[in-house]
Amino acid sequence: MARLKIDIKGDVIAKISLKVRITDINYGNHVGNDAFVAIIHEARMQWLHQYQFTELNIAGTGLIMSDLQLEFKNESFYGDEIEIAICAGEISTVSFELYYRLTTDRDNKNILLANAKTGMVCYDYESKKMVALPNELKKLLQAN
Repeated sequence: MARLKIDIKGDVIAKISLKVRITDINYGNHVGNDAFVAIIHEARMQWLHQYQFTELNIAGTGLIMSDLQLEFKNESFYGDEIEIAICAGEISTVSFELYYRLTTDRDNKNILLANAKTGMVCYDYESKKMVALPNELKKLLQAN
């Protein structure tokens, strides 16, 4: 069976640090796969919040996730401080890609926990239609 391989593309546009909570831990005593999804969601929200945006309002435009890929590399445990580096990938008229590299420092080593990619679509929740990428968002994605 072929394994998923995510190649992080683009420059880092944000770095967010999040501490693993006890609610992120599963019965295997490590961060669960669902918690990794929540962690990248929280990182994306904090990145947007730095610019006074939310996923429901970026210069009048909302976002909706069209796809998600997650490549697990190592376990993460309660108390780990996870650094999420966010990179912008391909940008189109109505959508864009975000890449995430999740790492932690443990025992004087930097450990890669996971790589992820989300496809994001600009969306008008009232009309239920895709809309053009706002210039304000395009500038954030091309920050470097």
